[in-house]
Amino acid sequence: MIKAITFDLDDTLWDVWPVVERAEQHLHEWLRSHYPRIPQRYSPLELRELCAEIAAARPEIAHDRTRLRKDALQLAARRTGYLDFDVDAAFAVFYIARNAVELFAEVRPTLERLARRYTLASLSNGNADVGLIGLDDVFSFSLNAIEVGAAKPEPLMFELACRRLGAWPGQVVHVGDDPEHDVRGAANAGMRTVWVNRNGREWPGGPEADAEIGSLAELEAVLAVWEANSG
Repeated sequence: MIKAITFDLDDTLWDVWPVVERAEQHLHEWLRSHYPRIPQRYSPLELRELCAEIAAARPEIAHDRTRLRKDALQLAARRTGYLDFDVDAAFAVFYIARNAVELFAEVRPTLERLARRYTLASLSNGNADVGLIGLDDVFSFSLNAIEVGAAKPEPLMFELACRRLGAWPGQVVHVGDDPEHDVRGAANAGMRTVWVNRNGREWPGGPEADAEIGSLAELEAVLAVWEANSG
């Protein structure tokens, strides 16, 4: 029997890149007012690329999106001659906008219905805050790579989720958009998997998900079939 469902967040429950780009633009405008030499030297995309530069140099913190973003800002500040830089204020501007997401239309009503029957949790490699987004009422808990110390597809996040859910992996369904992070990671941890493929992508190869859906609205029918077959 299915006891719980875990969900990826970014690109599963909302389209993340327009949100990130808007947040980066808000941050760039704030920097223009407070630390103008930084945006004079770095575009929003170039500031993001500093995150990748730091992740490559320090792979032990590559899972921590908040740390990477803050360290990138501090690096940009040093390179432009700012010795007294308020990284927390700068990051707060980005973070508030990063959590101003627009859920896909079917997400909220589907989660509300599912929460009446199953325990729901979120598992994310990103640093979204379900409280700021307004989904903390449907999720029993949320885990991300920062607090876990490892990103999907590493097994730790899935294992911790099962422990907190008080469920065997076979009693948990993981739902996500990423074939590697979500499907392969959860399958290797022993969970059933649902691939959310909103754009009709081709499966990239390797073992496929247990089910594929184009919208979260299709998830309940998948679960009903599985429940019926388990009986």
